[in-house]
Amino acid sequence: MGLGPETYDTPAAGPGKVRRLFVYNGGFLTQRRVRRILRLSGYSLHLGLPRAGDHVAVWGNSPTAHRGLAVANKHGAPVVRVEDALLRSVHPGRTGQEPPLGLLIDHRGMHFDPAQPSDLEEILSSHPLDDTNLLNRARGAIARMQEAHLTKYTGFDPEAEVPAPGYVLVIDQTRGDASVTASGADRARFLEMLVFAQEEHPGCPVVIKCHPETAQGHRAGHFGPEDTNARVRLLDAPVSPWRLFEGAVGVYTVSSQLGFEAIYAGHKPRVFGQPFYAGWGLTTDEFPVARRQRRLTRAQLFAAAMILYPKWYDPYRDRLATLEEAMETLAAQTRAWREDHLGWVGSKISLWKRKPLQQFFGSTLPMRFEDDPARARAAAPRRWLVWAGKAEVGHGDACRIEDGFLRSRGLGAELVPPLSLVCDDLGIYYDPARPSRLEKWIEKRAELRPDQQRRARALIDTIRAAGLSKYNLRGETDLSDLPAGRRILVPGQVEDDASIRTGTEHVRTNADLLRAVRSAEPDALILYKPHPDVEAGLRAGGDDAAALADRVLRHADPIALLAQVDAVWTMTSLLGFEALLRGVSVTTLGAPFYAGWGLTHDLGDIPPRRRATPTLEGLVHATLIDYPRYVDPVTRLPCPVEVVAERLASGRLPRAGIGNRALSKLQGVFASQSHLWRRR
Repeated sequence: MGLGPETYDTPAAGPGKVRRLFVYNGGFLTQRRVRRILRLSGYSLHLGLPRAGDHVAVWGNSPTAHRGLAVANKHGAPVVRVEDALLRSVHPGRTGQEPPLGLLIDHRGMHFDPAQPSDLEEILSSHPLDDTNLLNRARGAIARMQEAHLTKYTGFDPEAEVPAPGYVLVIDQTRGDASVTASGADRARFLEMLVFAQEEHPGCPVVIKCHPETAQGHRAGHFGPEDTNARVRLLDAPVSPWRLFEGAVGVYTVSSQLGFEAIYAGHKPRVFGQPFYAGWGLTTDEFPVARRQRRLTRAQLFAAAMILYPKWYDPYRDRLATLEEAMETLAAQTRAWREDHLGWVGSKISLWKRKPLQQFFGSTLPMRFEDDPARARAAAPRRWLVWAGKAEVGHGDACRIEDGFLRSRGLGAELVPPLSLVCDDLGIYYDPARPSRLEKWIEKRAELRPDQQRRARALIDTIRAAGLSKYNLRGETDLSDLPAGRRILVPGQVEDDASIRTGTEHVRTNADLLRAVRSAEPDALILYKPHPDVEAGLRAGGDDAAALADRVLRHADPIALLAQVDAVWTMTSLLGFEALLRGVSVTTLGAPFYAGWGLTHDLGDIPPRRRATPTLEGLVHATLIDYPRYVDPVTRLPCPVEVVAERLASGRLPRAGIGNRALSKLQGVFASQSHLWRRR
């Protein structure tokens, strides 16, 4: 009996006949993600008894595996072993909160069981593993895992305190763990390992790292308080393994995945079991596997175990994924949990913005909203955020939030919900008066790894090809009737916008900007594009400036205009950044976030602290990949920037309702009246 192709949205990926898998474990039936990955990998799940050509699937070496093994043995059906991939989720699978990010599907054995070679061991033993592109991908992925503090379960704070450096790290595992049993290990083996750790490092403290499931009370470990003393301590706090590796002088394990990861932190772990990563010259093995004689590099081992062997899943596009896509999925979801799990209090948040903010920051613990600073601070350990443009003196220690740079298809002033937000714990990107987190990212990205360079360049190419911008508005763009000559595009801005109030000293109105351009470029053709919020009647923006330009381009597509001009002059407009992405010369008269890094001609007062010289790719990586957070409008999951770019180009997007549009018009009336009153 099949489990029904109607439960899937698309057919199995790849050519050829779909393999029938018969299952006798309820998890295959109840875990939709597992079923979907199998389907996309070319398998269909069935109940009943297998016939010739069918296979039996079992979940690793689980307590129910014997059922499938018995049926397979009786009917002569080949066995397919299925397990979670080595990057799984924020929390352990036993919490029941999250499905796996990928699967290991093995026709030979189990990757953790040395009794017989697995598909993974076959790859490690016989695959050439000499493709330059493959190994470069492995090196980039290793660096990305370390940078984002990714491991199998990522539900920890990377900044959590770890012991002082100089300790020996001993890794505990759960009792009954299949890889421990397969290695023939028991508590006695773990105690033996602990003795070796102390004898081989006399005088060094010993830290026993507990398994996350032990720390959370799901399963017992092999070590307990009775094994500690003045020199040996248990560490059950959720900390980053990568930070633990940094301070360790030696790493000891039976068969833990952390032993595999320790290799990439520069260790040669001492192994007391027979895990898949032992026997290739990268570990010191107490119980070597005789048939493993090949010597591999770290990149080769990683490429086999993380790129060639697993089946990774893309939850946004419902298809199989590359390792890099899977890592960025986990990185986005992990970042959201790490920043949000203590909860947030929001201040100065408009009523219509609260629902979108809940989607960004309230998925783990619902946000609270409190405008009184004293009460907001009293909500600790919840973190505190305030809408940047409304921050006041009393909000000094709150994080500032603002719309991101790939925001929506439609204006924020029309109350279209955002797909990206920035949350800055230092300042805010448009205010040069003090450093922002974006500045720190730009400084860090002054040098990029090859994989980061490729990712940023691919994003630039996507943005250019799709004509993407912050609001993705469309309009008239034909300039064929203009006379020949140098063309300068001048984007109008909302004159009471926070970026004008904080980001420029001398030129603060659109009229002054146009006069400055005319003075510097008297023979150029000056094209003025009013700000879309002003054109829509939602914000005030100095329509009197139009008379100073050679042509006013109302309701034009500013991105399409960039292909038809020679330069952009601006105070602080984001269009300057968007022009840089398209190779257009940019002159700034204020101090926008993209000025001062050697990529623009700057006439404003640039903070002297901006001394780094990133490439365009470095600026883009910091601005669009590192700094904002993104939410996929289809799945409502935290996502990497590439998913939002794809949705903006062709996907389904949220739209403002009739009530939102009416409210935005009303806000525009009040904004205009307020602007006129101030001018009086």
